[in-house]
Amino acid sequence: MKKYSLLIIFIAIAHLASAQFSVSPDKHYILKAGKPFFWMGDTAWELFHRLNREDADKYLKKRSEQGFTVVQAVALAELDGIRDPNAYGEKPLINEDLTKPNEKYFEHVDWIINKAAEYGISIGFLPTWADKLDAGTWGKGPEILNEKDAAVYATWLANRYKNKTNIIWILGGDRQPRGEKDIAVWRVMGKAIMKVTGNKAIITYHCQPNQLGSAEWFRNEDWFTFNMFQTGHCRDTPVYDRINASYNATPTKPTIDGEPIYEDHPVCFNAKDLGTSSAYDVRKAAYLDLLSGAFGHTYGCHDIWQMYSAKHEPLNGPHMFWDEAVNLPGANQMRHVRKLMESHPMLDRVPDQSVIVEGNQPAPERIQAARGKDYLFVYSAEGRPFTVLANKISGSNLNAYWFNPRDGKTKDAGSVSNKQDNKFNPPSKGYGQDWVLVLDDAAKQYNKL
Repeated sequence: MKKYSLLIIFIAIAHLASAQFSVSPDKHYILKAGKPFFWMGDTAWELFHRLNREDADKYLKKRSEQGFTVVQAVALAELDGIRDPNAYGEKPLINEDLTKPNEKYFEHVDWIINKAAEYGISIGFLPTWADKLDAGTWGKGPEILNEKDAAVYATWLANRYKNKTNIIWILGGDRQPRGEKDIAVWRVMGKAIMKVTGNKAIITYHCQPNQLGSAEWFRNEDWFTFNMFQTGHCRDTPVYDRINASYNATPTKPTIDGEPIYEDHPVCFNAKDLGTSSAYDVRKAAYLDLLSGAFGHTYGCHDIWQMYSAKHEPLNGPHMFWDEAVNLPGANQMRHVRKLMESHPMLDRVPDQSVIVEGNQPAPERIQAARGKDYLFVYSAEGRPFTVLANKISGSNLNAYWFNPRDGKTKDAGSVSNKQDNKFNPPSKGYGQDWVLVLDDAAKQYNKL
């Protein structure tokens, strides 16, 4: 009986380990339980801090229905997260001491993490926003992070969540390290998490916009699993070039844009002159990122990251409360992004602008391509025509169809020979008329979306 019980425990532990995240053999993708994992994320930074359980459930359920697989949220939140209590009147720390977490506060965090798992959602978990190390000119802090206490706090968190199979660790929080002193704080946190989890965690760092992403400081760190960019909130930033450079950099790490332009956000923080970002802005960022080498993508919404409601002061001009903003068109269109990316073998996909003639257009008119062994995706941001070169994928004959990013529907484009170059004209063109051409080896008989 004792041996049988030990066997059951061993099997349970083995199953738990196998359900964790890992990196694909080619180091470009993330796996979960050994299978390709598509990161379709949302930035809900204030989720733990501002929502009660009823609202958190409503939010997570909606995002699950829309096809999201990751929600990024912060334990020690940006908006006065140390001193302003959560929905139940609890602050995260006792006496603002990083080594004394408040159990009641973290019971609420636990509840949300568990509820997310029920909906098939993983949490991109930030232990703290980086204003707790560097308040700068736009953070409230207080600046309580130092090497010693950060290691204690990270160890406590890692022990608390080491058996959760829906945790992805994100250090930092909208700051560039100012030098070795800051880097050392994030390093001790990363190492502490890895030590507790037996090197089973996957960890990244969320920085501000830059050329190299978080790899600028951490690429060679043994705890740093994948590279994360932030685009910022200006329209048509050519982050696809940065993503592609990261994809090709060594040592090889998976790469992702963890904060692109948000939907319903003042463009470049200047709504008066530049307007507010649209569904077109956010979906264009998704397709360009993914076809230039990102393993997944994070959507964001200005009204949602701050969980804006009648209870809270608006920051930078949100237009609606969060529970209305969950239905914005860009959010609903993210399900189409996921559908396309999961429709063909993800681990085969490589960015490849050499398959098209017109591969060097500026961001508003960008035409971006990626291919697998036997399929090809080409995204045309304004429906401009393009030429696909011969013999870039397998097959003598190729099936072709157009995928509409606005509604996820398809239009047949017939069959073409793979022995010649082929010119393609999207069904419509102009601002907001983006299309994806799908070409695949006819012999493989892929199901049309």
